[in-house]
Amino acid sequence: MNRRIASLLFLVLFAFAFSLHGKGAEGNVVKIKIDGVIHPIAEEYIARAIDHAEAEHASAILIEMETPGGMMDSMRGIVEKILASKVPVIVYIGPSGARAASAGFFILESADVAAMAPGTNTGAAHPVRGSGTNIDGDMRAKVENDAAAFMRAYVGKRGRNVEAAETAVRESKAWSSDEAMKQHLIDIVANDQQDLFKQLDGREITRFDGSKVTLHFANPQVTEYQMSLKQEILSWLMDPNISFLVLAIGGLALYAEFNHPGAVIPGVVGIIFILLAAFALNLLPVRFAAVTLIIAAFALFALEAKFGTHGVIGIGGIVAMTLGGLLLVDGPIPEMRVRLWTALGVSVPLGVITIFLMAMAIQARRNKVVTGIQGMIGEIGVAQTELAPSGKVFVRGELWDAHAFGDVHAGESVRIRSVQGLELEVESATTAQR
Repeated sequence: MNRRIASLLFLVLFAFAFSLHGKGAEGNVVKIKIDGVIHPIAEEYIARAIDHAEAEHASAILIEMETPGGMMDSMRGIVEKILASKVPVIVYIGPSGARAASAGFFILESADVAAMAPGTNTGAAHPVRGSGTNIDGDMRAKVENDAAAFMRAYVGKRGRNVEAAETAVRESKAWSSDEAMKQHLIDIVANDQQDLFKQLDGREITRFDGSKVTLHFANPQVTEYQMSLKQEILSWLMDPNISFLVLAIGGLALYAEFNHPGAVIPGVVGIIFILLAAFALNLLPVRFAAVTLIIAAFALFALEAKFGTHGVIGIGGIVAMTLGGLLLVDGPIPEMRVRLWTALGVSVPLGVITIFLMAMAIQARRNKVVTGIQGMIGEIGVAQTELAPSGKVFVRGELWDAHAFGDVHAGESVRIRSVQGLELEVESATTAQR
């Protein structure tokens, strides 16, 4: 009897373990979305997602990507992380209409499974200068050969077309999803995520280290790995247009604080905004000559307000600010540079506001003091006693000791010339008018 009970318990436990194994075989997938430029924050996001997938013992990590490209250093970091991943990495270019250009093509080719949605395109991975122009001379050959060698280093081990992939680097060739499939640059064309998992279910893939893995995606459990709050904020700030705007607002706020000492709030806002901009720009290829132009623009705005050149110096400041914005980020693709309309949209209002604030501050300093002891100079009072030469005068509702220059009769109007301690020096208002 005891043996029968023990055998029954063993069968129950075996069935339970088998059912758990069956569920695990269906696969749990960690998913992330990359929609935008490849930069250090995107690199950090992908790296942490892969670490998370490994810690969770996920069956795979799915990177759904749409990108115009980005920074080569960040791309290399992402590729290295994908190649070293203990979890199979699927890169899917989607939805329809999306692209994986330039750095995105390198990342696509590094994946264990490269997939695209119909109506997407990839390629055009020729290295360019930060300004977006072609590299010339020996440097072009050096950079081009380095990028091509990097591509060859892993495309062949993924079982894809090395020659075709290299033409994307050397000749900037690009392909639609169907063309990429025919060229053996990708493994699957899938309509959507569900279709992708359906095609991958039961497929055996070869990892970068040569090991074989069979994917089980009959009914996968997909969990999205979200960016942290810090990554979301920095990713937003990594847009050069946003960084330039934040930097300009910070400069304007500090400008207002300098012209109105003790206001506090503009100073705090200015410091926070400038630090945020500096933190983001530190991760971007910044031209420091452009930063100098932006600082010079503020100096020109101040000179315009001081000397009143009818806008000549002010226009120079706006031009310097605009050029500083356009040249601020040395990005390899248009999406990583400040747009003309952004530069103008920030520079013109900023110039007008700054000149206005500076002009108000200068005018306030030039105005006659109207408060305190000094504010009494030039005021008109009435002699309460005869001033010959000393006596009493009534000014601003108060009775003051006064010393007159010349005789002044009681009831006569007097003008205050100076204040010596608690005694006023006055003269007859009638004599002063003459």
